[in-house]
Amino acid sequence: MASLTLNVQGMTCEHCQKTVTKALEDVAGTFGASVFLADGEAEVDFDPAKASADAYIAAVQAAGYTASVKS
Repeated sequence: MASLTLNVQGMTCEHCQKTVTKALEDVAGTFGASVFLADGEAEVDFDPAKASADAYIAAVQAAGYTASVKS
């Protein structure tokens, strides 16, 4: 199992938070996702053989937000 933290921009409310959470959870290979509205961050636990940081960034973008890997 691998873990990833993303910076997510554009979230302004709980609905945004739920939308991003669902987008991340829908990526194949995801074990769990937690999105923190106040911090603008998301943490994802996943199977690196099935998913990648690029897949999670694309999922967030498809939901209407922007994301980048937290360094």
